[in-house]
Amino acid sequence: MLVMGKREAEAAYKAIMSGQLSRYRGGEGGYTDRFEGALCRKMKVRHATTVNSGTSALIAALVGLGIGPGDEVIVPAYTWIATAIAPLAVGAVPIIADIDETLTINPKDIERKITRYTKAIIPVHMNDLVCNMNAIMRIAKKHKLHVLEDACQAVGLTYKGRRVGTIGHAGVFSFNHFKNISCGEGGAFMTNDRRVFERALIYHDVGCYTREHAGSVKVPFFPGVNFRVSEIQGAVLCEQLKQIDGILKKFITRRKALAEILKGSDSFRVSPHNDEKNAVHLTLLFPAVKDAALFSKQNKASRPIDSGRHVYTNWEPIIKQNIFHPKMNPYKWAHRTIRYTKNMCAASLDILSRTCHVSFAYNKPLGDLRKRAHKLMQG
Repeated sequence: MLVMGKREAEAAYKAIMSGQLSRYRGGEGGYTDRFEGALCRKMKVRHATTVNSGTSALIAALVGLGIGPGDEVIVPAYTWIATAIAPLAVGAVPIIADIDETLTINPKDIERKITRYTKAIIPVHMNDLVCNMNAIMRIAKKHKLHVLEDACQAVGLTYKGRRVGTIGHAGVFSFNHFKNISCGEGGAFMTNDRRVFERALIYHDVGCYTREHAGSVKVPFFPGVNFRVSEIQGAVLCEQLKQIDGILKKFITRRKALAEILKGSDSFRVSPHNDEKNAVHLTLLFPAVKDAALFSKQNKASRPIDSGRHVYTNWEPIIKQNIFHPKMNPYKWAHRTIRYTKNMCAASLDILSRTCHVSFAYNKPLGDLRKRAHKLMQG
């Protein structure tokens, strides 16, 4: 959450005082509908629906794409566990691929992990670091795979002039407390494919067949769940969306100022980025693990390896293949035996151990940031 203040509070107050907290059964055309319209216009995508979390958005989008039992879905070794759990929720299994020095999924390892059972790739724009989408889309086209962009941690960013989350066959955002825009908890799925959208729309709302839009839905209705949001969330998101581009522009300016100085170091190098011109997040790559660990300790610069929850080795429910009911176990529906080991993505663990994040506020004075960069250069 970058900014939350008076405008959001006033919007939430208006939604509450309207007495119409549901987006349906009287809430049509309200705050949530208006947010989705604004989101589509800003992202230049045809269809978007708001849901209650980024995880729900991933699950609904996979349903939209037709992913199910027996399918394999390639995910990166560095991401929040929801990326890997979402395939399980639709009966598929996650196949974990290495990242490269950009901290995003390695296209070469995607190729290595593809089997005849692979049906989709979920590239993750992790920590506002964008994936190599040109390479990923080429691979997907070659192997006839779906691409579901997990842009939960990169709302508003662009890759080669296009908004992330809109490049693949479907994309998702998260709006929880720690994301670029927030309503506390929330998310959205987006696509330009009407059929994919309708399937995800049906799944996200168990009562979809009763709504005002039901008559325009061409896909036969099937049982869904409840991933809906309230008008309070929609009202807050309307205000949040207005500020995202200005904030990201400031991040780009500050990241560039830091990187220009830090690129002169002989002790580390600025990590490669898949779209340097629009980069908003800065990481440093060290030649050895001990160098990164020392730099992290001396400068309070976190290493991604130390954020255990985002590293595949700490995804206990995945690694141990623990499922809530034995007859609902997707691993038993797979066409081959799937095994995970702690060292199966050793290249990722090495990169994560040799990398340090350089965090900074979007409104930090440039002069202060340059002084900090020079201090970092001194060790």
